[in-house]
Amino acid sequence: MPSSPRASASGVPRPSAAQRAGPTVHPNPTPSSLLQRHNTLGSRGTGASKRSRWWKIHPFRGMVKDVRRRAPFYVSDWVDAWDYRVVPATVYMYFANILPALAFSLDMFVKTDESFGVNEVLLASVLGAVIFALFAAQPLTIVGVTGPITVFNYTVFDIMAHRTNYFAFMCWIGLWSLVMHWILAITNACNGLRYVTRFPCDVFGFYVAFIYLQKGIQVLTRQWEAGSTSAYLSITVALLVTAVAYICGLIGESNLFQRHVRKFIEDYGTPLALIFFTGFVHIGKMRDVDLLTLPTTKAFLPTLDRSWFVRFWEIPVGDVFIAIPFAILLTILFYFDHNVSSLMAQGTEFPLRKPAGFHWDIFLLGLTTGVAGLLGIPFPNGLIPQAPFHTTALCVTLPLSPESSDDEEAHKGHPEKRAPDHVVEQRVSNLLQGLLTLGTMTGPLLKVLALVPQGVLAGLFFVMGIQALAGNGITLKLLFMARERSLTAASDALRSIRRRAVWGFVALALLGFGATFAITQTIAAIGFPVIVMALVPLRTWVLPRWFSAQELRVLDQPTAGAFVMESVGGNWGEEVEEAEPGVWAREGESVVEEADEVERGEVGARRRSFRVASGEIRREEEEEIEMERKKE
Repeated sequence: MPSSPRASASGVPRPSAAQRAGPTVHPNPTPSSLLQRHNTLGSRGTGASKRSRWWKIHPFRGMVKDVRRRAPFYVSDWVDAWDYRVVPATVYMYFANILPALAFSLDMFVKTDESFGVNEVLLASVLGAVIFALFAAQPLTIVGVTGPITVFNYTVFDIMAHRTNYFAFMCWIGLWSLVMHWILAITNACNGLRYVTRFPCDVFGFYVAFIYLQKGIQVLTRQWEAGSTSAYLSITVALLVTAVAYICGLIGESNLFQRHVRKFIEDYGTPLALIFFTGFVHIGKMRDVDLLTLPTTKAFLPTLDRSWFVRFWEIPVGDVFIAIPFAILLTILFYFDHNVSSLMAQGTEFPLRKPAGFHWDIFLLGLTTGVAGLLGIPFPNGLIPQAPFHTTALCVTLPLSPESSDDEEAHKGHPEKRAPDHVVEQRVSNLLQGLLTLGTMTGPLLKVLALVPQGVLAGLFFVMGIQALAGNGITLKLLFMARERSLTAASDALRSIRRRAVWGFVALALLGFGATFAITQTIAAIGFPVIVMALVPLRTWVLPRWFSAQELRVLDQPTAGAFVMESVGGNWGEEVEEAEPGVWAREGESVVEEADEVERGEVGARRRSFRVASGEIRREEEEEIEMERKKE
């Protein structure tokens, strides 16, 4: 990706990969070790108290610390947006958020008797984007309408719509859930995230990926209503959209063309493919085919003839309390779904500079849930896989190619190896994609949306599902097991443990996925969050009985490093001594000067690490030894 300014306006350098992965000893100063040292000194200097017992609740402590920790970076969150990576990230997130949401709106439009349509889904996406871009402690997290909430909405409709006012009932679910979210935030319940590892995240991500693939197939099956010709053309367009978008991603990772051309194709290939194939179906004889398109309504108005404000009091008192168990299930879903999307958007693979804040964000999520209920729109929450895709789009990389001419000659014809240097952490891309979504609710753009064939939306579902599967830990382990052993890289950590352990771990993950996916195909679909949450204690207390500690270290890792997890007390098994929140603001300027001095050393260390991993330094040493032997 194109280079960008290395230092943020906040003046605080990013933590190193080692710190993000967990605590370590730094024999040589690095930006992250300096920052860690200042945090430790700050906490000691203020007489930080020892870790409290787990059963003692300190109301509001987590929220207050989150705000104090993140507040010093608020100005830099806007200033740091002056970077080119914000442009492709905004464009990509606009399409990656809005088009799946529109396809979900089509699903809900059909299954909720037209209760939810395009405008409801667009407004929910706008609400989540604007609130979290302006006020969240984790503005990189993309918030919108997800597949699981779609399942939740039409399952509630199947159960309750025949006996009560559906919108009023959904409003009470939102209001009860607001109260529950705020209780979770006030009581610091997000500290439980320290037990969430890659295992439950991969299972849930695998489930979400298959939901995308399933919805794409369901969209195509509806095309037979318009005739066989329409169905065949829709299937063809869906497959072409999938193929073109996938090829654009491959080109971005290849050695074809010049680097800036490759990155342009990777950044904008999918949106341009969607636009092209929307017009493609109007060429030649295809214009005579009656294709099903997205049903739209008037600008800024609900789909049904109603007010945006739900008259939630027009419901029997008994139904108000019946909404409580539904709200509990919704809160469980959002607690896991939103926090996992935040964790994945701040995973160990991303070199982040700025601290996280889970307690404050779950408080904001409760607010948006209650407001969405009052407006009669779907409840927005963190998106998987869009949230980590957003962070990936904001990554700035550095080349790790060898420096000597001989090395360069040996690596000709191979893709340039690059590693993430930093992430453009800011609020503008999230806010802009939300405002673009708001603009989509205008009359002219709604008419444009009405031209989008449903086959194009199905293709986007397939693209999102394939992209989510490609980077999933379950998929990577399955590929390892299917690969010929002699062709597996010697550096692959999975080779250091029993293959039986890998198979057993993958089998358990697939069992969890199968149970989650199966229940969503029944009337009991509303209970699937319970199965997802059950994966956390399974990993924490059951799997250590079946796998050795070394096997679990290889098979499963923390989702985010200690730097991100400081908000919730660190990952399970780590003891994190939290800094006084004001330390971030007081020490930032004094740290940056020392950090700049060692930045070059960090880059050199990364290049040396690459050369060690590729075996070049070892080969040089062997050649020197051989020369010495010849001399003797």
